Amino acid sequence: MSGKDDYYNRSKQQGYRSRASYKLKQLDSEATLFETGDTVVDLGAAPGGWLQVAAEAVGETGTVVGVDLQRIDDFDAHDVETIRGDMTDERTRHYLREAVGEAGADVVVSDMAPNMTGEYDLDHARSVHLARQALAVAEELLAPGGDFVVKVFQGRDLEGLRESVADGFEYVQTVSPPASRDASSEVYLVAKGRLTATVAVGDRLTVTVDERGDEGDGIAYVDGYTLFVPGATPGETVSVVVEDVKPRFGFASRAESTGE
Repeated sequence: MSGKDDYYNRSKQQGYRSRASYKLKQLDSEATLFETGDTVVDLGAAPGGWLQVAAEAVGETGTVVGVDLQRIDDFDAHDVETIRGDMTDERTRHYLREAVGEAGADVVVSDMAPNMTGEYDLDHARSVHLARQALAVAEELLAPGGDFVVKVFQGRDLEGLRESVADGFEYVQTVSPPASRDASSEVYLVAKGRLTATVAVGDRLTVTVDERGDEGDGIAYVDGYTLFVPGATPGETVSVVVEDVKPRFGFASRAESTGE
């Protein structure tokens, strides 16, 4: 028996529903996904191994919601809510939004894989399709600054998927947890810091400064997004260039006048 097969035995001994539980533990250790009190959504959650890990990590003050087409057996030890349905169906998404609440999810994870055909390129393409569906759900549910984890098989479309994920987050890393089987081509894209900015680096804007921040910078709001403008004062209307964008706020400098 190989070392990787030990994860199956460990899952049985420690009460986890699948050996995949250790993959999420390792991803959390690598990327610091969970904090006490977090709201977590697990897409394709059956049989529930990832739900167990998430529930342990967020504690009694956290919220863990799993969705899957298959029935997920009830949990005795953890307060976990499960939804049976297709994550792409609007009815299921409605139940997900209700379960998560208006504040949004802190983390969305997906360990989904397609039914394997044995044809590598086809299985890869199907895994990318599932990952993109999971990304669409994550973009709807995640709060600003939230994190997203999705499984995908390696192949020619992986880089394109990674670029699509990167567009909405501060950064993305590709992780291969030790608990993945030796023969598996799976990797996980771990995206940190969901961006919800209505501006982008390099944008030139005219803004009105509404208030002064704790550090003395002027604060302007662009479609609800907070933009700090050093040296600007409340009531002033200024032309600025966006220099840095974070999940919940950004920074801009005064634009130099081009003159005539």
